[in-house]
Amino acid sequence: AAATLGVTDPFSWGIGGGGFMVVYLAKEQRVITIDHRETAPAATLPTLFIEDGKEMDFDTAIASGLSVGVPGTMRGWHEALQRYGSMSLEQVLAPAITVAEEGFIVDANFSQLVGQNERKFTRFPATAALYLRSGKAIPAGTRLRNPDLARTYRLLANGGVDAFYEGPLAHAIVDTVNRPSTAPGVSVRGSRMTLADLANYEARLRLPVHSTYRGYDLYGMALPSSGGVTAFEALNILEGYDLKAMPRTQVEHLYLEASRLAFADRDAYLADPEYVDAPVGGLLSKEYAAQRRMLITRDKAASGSVMAGDPYPFQQDPSHPLRPAPRTLQPESAHTTHLTVSDKEGNVVAYTFTIEDWGGSGMVVPGYGFLLNNELTDFDFTAPHPNIPEPGKRPRSSMTPTIALKDGKPAFSIGSPGGSTIITTVLQTIVNYIDLGLPMDQAIDAPRLSQRNGEVTDIEPGFAGGTQARALAQRGQRWSDQPAEIGAANALVFNADGTVTAVSEGHRHGVGSAQVQAPAH
Repeated sequence: AAATLGVTDPFSWGIGGGGFMVVYLAKEQRVITIDHRETAPAATLPTLFIEDGKEMDFDTAIASGLSVGVPGTMRGWHEALQRYGSMSLEQVLAPAITVAEEGFIVDANFSQLVGQNERKFTRFPATAALYLRSGKAIPAGTRLRNPDLARTYRLLANGGVDAFYEGPLAHAIVDTVNRPSTAPGVSVRGSRMTLADLANYEARLRLPVHSTYRGYDLYGMALPSSGGVTAFEALNILEGYDLKAMPRTQVEHLYLEASRLAFADRDAYLADPEYVDAPVGGLLSKEYAAQRRMLITRDKAASGSVMAGDPYPFQQDPSHPLRPAPRTLQPESAHTTHLTVSDKEGNVVAYTFTIEDWGGSGMVVPGYGFLLNNELTDFDFTAPHPNIPEPGKRPRSSMTPTIALKDGKPAFSIGSPGGSTIITTVLQTIVNYIDLGLPMDQAIDAPRLSQRNGEVTDIEPGFAGGTQARALAQRGQRWSDQPAEIGAANALVFNADGTVTAVSEGHRHGVGSAQVQAPAH
């Protein structure tokens, strides 16, 4: 599924990026995670995005070799298949090769996404040749073939993971990143990625983040993804309220304020655990959540950004000196892909993966048909901060693939794209499902509100001015003046009778896709 989405949804995701898998292994009754997040090249400096003493313009940083992290996807797939899979890489790539060769019909959503990126794509001839026609977005109704990507997938099917990280393809990636091939008169900054950066890339098998919420065991992605820690901290804060006995407006007010507090802690403390000793134990402590909960006023929103808390007394290392000051939330692209699947054995995979911005860095590797990520813009640009660029470091992510168990068995899975709004999308959907008692399709389709410790809360078109918005505004909640779709979630629900319900978006982002495929008898 992921390989085919690399053909049909190339602006959100592809083998030029990375991601996180959360996997429930039915026979072993345990959850494992595979981190194949991109890494910074060995030559990276903390001043990567500082120019003339100032932070580089965000869009300039994106459309450059500087933004490209060492791709992790192929190494992640290799680990997943070698350790837990039942098929070969050749088998799993076969459907995607067919789609890349035969093509697919571009829909209006695809064409619109290209249109939003015309300026970025025109800078790079290999990208323009694939996705533009006479400098304009490929129109809806066009059959789009990608023979270069089909050849790349064949190369990988035959040569395995080493064909990506060594040899001609590795050379092509390094050449593209360090000396970007641009249109006449266009100049973008190059990187200092080496063949050794690619050859040395390793996926990480990490313990999942674990928490509990109203009888559910929740498993999420550990650092360098901040999603699990942040969402679970907010749920711990909310667990102290009897939300089922409250009107919806009160529940949503408390949800927004809990999210505000959790995001303050996220920005202050969380980063790649191989570089930063983040106080995860303290942040996930129920006692710490009780302390943070005391800062919430039931009928009045905080007036703006709040300070990070002090989680260190709530874990075994209380002596840490870091006491960060609040700072503006770093920009984060909102364009990612999430899928969740289960099989007849009862295994479950929640998988969020990305190339970061729509179209990543904008650079297609010439002759190979896939876009390269701009993942390094997920670092904070200015020191000091736990999430500054460093050699080999993985930028902090917001991806939040989540699997919930009840009584030791899968209950539901949930995840979403959406940059830092991924966290609030997963968090709000869980609250909608567990606390408001909405069926999962309604929990996903409900209006989304995303408060990430800012002056205002992000909302979707049509929300402001409505009854719900006015009731929350009476409690001091304030709305962004630029509404936009938030997230594009999908979920699986494992029902008590043994059936599975698959759920995706009913109206956002061109509508999602969900299917239960019964085995033949």
